[in-house]
Order: sequence, then C-alpha cells, then structure tokens
Amino acid sequence: LLGQVLELKARSQTSTAIKSLLGLAPKTARKINKDGTEEDIPLSHVHVGDLLRVRPGEKVPVDGIITEGSSSIDESMLTGEPVPVTKRIGDQVIGATMNMNGSLVMRSEKVGSSTVLSQIVQMVAQAQRSKAPMQRMADQVAGWFVLVVIGISILTFFGWGIFGPEPSWVYGLINAVAVLIIACPCALGLATPMSIMVATGRGASNGVLFRDAAAIENLRKIDTLIIDKTGTLTEGRPSFDKVIALSGYEENEVLRLAASLDQGSEHPLADAIVRAARERNLVLTTPTSFESGSGIGVKGELDGQQLALGNTALMEQLGISVDTYIPQAEQLRAEGASVMHLAVDGKLVGLLAVSDPIKASTPEAVHALKNSGLRIIMATGDGLTTAKSVGARLGIDEVYGEVKPADKLELVNKLQNEGRMVAMAGDGINDAPALAQADIGIAMGTGTDVAMNSAQVTLIKGDLRGIEIARSLSEATIKNMRQNLMFAFLYNALGIPLAAGILYPFTGWLLSPMIAALAMSLSSASVIGNALRLRS
Repeated sequence: LLGQVLELKARSQTSTAIKSLLGLAPKTARKINKDGTEEDIPLSHVHVGDLLRVRPGEKVPVDGIITEGSSSIDESMLTGEPVPVTKRIGDQVIGATMNMNGSLVMRSEKVGSSTVLSQIVQMVAQAQRSKAPMQRMADQVAGWFVLVVIGISILTFFGWGIFGPEPSWVYGLINAVAVLIIACPCALGLATPMSIMVATGRGASNGVLFRDAAAIENLRKIDTLIIDKTGTLTEGRPSFDKVIALSGYEENEVLRLAASLDQGSEHPLADAIVRAARERNLVLTTPTSFESGSGIGVKGELDGQQLALGNTALMEQLGISVDTYIPQAEQLRAEGASVMHLAVDGKLVGLLAVSDPIKASTPEAVHALKNSGLRIIMATGDGLTTAKSVGARLGIDEVYGEVKPADKLELVNKLQNEGRMVAMAGDGINDAPALAQADIGIAMGTGTDVAMNSAQVTLIKGDLRGIEIARSLSEATIKNMRQNLMFAFLYNALGIPLAAGILYPFTGWLLSPMIAALAMSLSSASVIGNALRLRS
C-alpha cells in the first residue's frame, strides 16, 4: 500500500507541469463571422482558418497567424522568458500565451490536438509509456526471475519436508510461502519505469521534452554535436539589412521581386525580406509557380519571368555566375549577414543581405557544451564567410557553410562511421533528414513541425542551454536506474536465502511470512523513493 501511494504521488508530481499548461488554455474564443459580427464560442468549436479576435489581457485561444494589429505577447508560460515578445502581422502566436496590450485578429492554424501545448502533453505521455533498453533487459530478467523463485520455493518446501525438524512439512510450507512473498518482483519491475517517469516530468518542467525513454538513456553517450545556425544559434527572427541592385534594376524592384517569390517560403530569412517589402509598401505579386530547394533557396515564375533566390550553391546549380560580385557579398558576410542572390531569367540582378542576431543564451550554452567535452560543429546553408564570422564569435572552430540537407545527412553518416555518437540540433525542414539520422536529434520548439517530428528531444524554449540540462538529467536518470536495479537484485539475493531458512541451522531463526511481506513492501517503497530524488 505504501509503495502504491508513493507511485501515485510520483505520477501526479511528474504531470504537474503539463497539467498546469493545459489549465492555462482559455475555455472560449471570440470568432469573427463572415458578416463581420463577433461571438464567443467554446474552444472545441474553433476550426482551422477561422478568424479570431484577441483583446488586450486575453489569452490567445489556439495557434495561429496574426492578420491584423500588433501587440506584446507574454510567452513565459511556454518559454520561461519574462520579457513579452512583440508580434506583428504575419507573426505566429501560440495558444494559451497572454496578449498584453494590443487588439489582434488572428487566423487559426492549429487546433485541438495539433496545438503546441497538446503536442507537448502527447510527447511527455509517450515518453513515460516507453521503455528504455535497460528496462527491457530488466523485464527479461524479471520473467526468468519468477520461474527461478518458483523453483526455489518448491525446493524449499521439499527440503524442509524431507530434512527439516518436526513438524517438517509445516516448516516447509511456511518457508516456501515466505520465499514467494519476499521475492515478489515489484522492486525489479519498478526500478526503471519510475526513474523514467520522474525524469520526463522534470525535463518537461525545465523545457526539455523526450520522445521516448531510449532518448534519455542515449543522450549521455553523445560525444559530437552538430548545430544548425539560423534559428538554433541565432534568434531565427532575422532583420533585413540592405539590397544591392545590379544590371540596371532599382533597389525597390529587386526587393519586390524577391519578396514576391519568398511569400511561399517557410524560412526565417524569407520572412525578413517579405516584412521589409511590406514596410516599404511595395506591391507583391503571387508567383504562378513555386519550388523550394531546402537549404539553398527558392525558384518560381513571376509575371512570366523565371526567378531564383538563394545562396551561391543555387546559383551554381543554375549555371549563373556570381564571380563579379564576390567581393561585395564577402564584405556583407564578414559582417555576419546572410547574403542571397536574386536572378531573373538566368541573370543576376541583385544581392540581399539579412542578419540574424545570436541568441543571448547561445555563447553561454556553447561554452558549457564545449567544457563538457563535446565536439561542436556548425553546419549551415549560409555562406562560409558568414558561418565563420558567427563561429568565431562563439568559439566554434569546425564550421561548414553552404551545406545542403543532403550534405548535413552525409556529415552525420561520416561521423557515425568514425565511431562517433552524434547529436544534431536544428529547427528547420532542411534539418529534418540529419535530425532523423543522428543518434539523438534535438529540435528547437520554436522551429518547424517537421523538425520536431524528426527529433528525439525537443527544447521548448529553443534555448541550447537545454541540451546541457538534458544531458545532466540523462546522466542522473541512468545512475538512478542502476541504483534501483542494484538494490532490487541485492535485496533478492539476501532476502530469498533468509526466507528459505538458510540461517536456521546456525541461529534457529526463521523469517515469518508477515515480515517477508513487510520487507517486500519496503523494497518497492525504497525504489520509488529513490526515483523521486530525481525531482530535485
């Protein structure tokens, strides 16, 4: 009973952080009907594509995109950051975050089980139900253990019945029952799942989600970390710097063409270009065709012209020479900007520079990860000069620039073939193949769904310091599991012989079945109590 009470307490406490998040979601949403009228509807009645109004002081009902207005959004319940984030038209907002001061109209994009909060709950539940490799081994041992105990109990019964003092068969029955009671495999069965359950709950409260128990067990083994730049090392909210017009084009025309094409892209750099064009009140045109080359740029047809916007790798792929403008591009990259080339009908017509500030937490995170012995590698689709500039500021010596998704995948494979345990941290669609291939994929919670679905670990706050938290938790969890297993085996190794009456010839002492039952209960309670230490 005590063991069950402690187990229920552990389950309750590990779910507290998640339940508190769910409780923060509003019960209703204010829907804007097609005729312009507004009405409050239950949250469960909101559908994708609905227009919703969020007034100052109200919570954002579901995940969506702002279509009208601007405001400061308090995302501390999700990210832990106390400073509200300014959101404008086109920016994404997350359900259950707080609208501080502006009136917003948003278009719902994810509802029900598809929202960020619902996915967090699902991931934690899945992780708590999953089994670590160590647990599967313990389950196999427990299966054989039961058969062995039954065998020992039978031998005890007949041993006492044949060789024991009178009433020998009574002694045999009592001691056989004591063996069966004291050897109940509860402690062995609880040794690893309780540690996993508490660890996933603690991870969630610290902004780290594990997809399964294997991720917790394997994270401590990694020795190499590959990190994407945009959105991982940097804010992922780039700002437009400048445009250089070439071939007789005007700056605004180059920006208009680039922004028109980039409307269909999910990349943060594209978002910065589109925002800049709208701030200049440029009229954007919808492309008649659009193709995204993940990691290198985009292509499409606009007003009968073939446009291509991307890095030098895309230009080389299309056979467009950029040699004449390399000095200008390199100067921008040396300043830390990402440079994109715009080509119209096979001719280079402009350069666009976008800068993405490094996250305030990144230098500390990289320093801590390097000090822990990890080999840090940056791999980015940006130009090598830009990548090296960012790498130099962060103390990252191994830098790969203009890397395509296939190149990141190849880099992961190469390191794995060298015997490395590789983790990959990224946030974009272009990172998904490498995230899936890596021994541990780590996705930023601020990134795309594709990246999060490909990873085993998600950092809700998008903060790389979460990797060190996750590694420390992995180490502590495995240590805790080993302690539990060692205690369970030691308990049975000592308890079973005592219950069988091994001391009787020397001391005349026998273990009562009632004492055996108490010892069994205390063993389970001890395992659960030890697992609960992971909460601190």
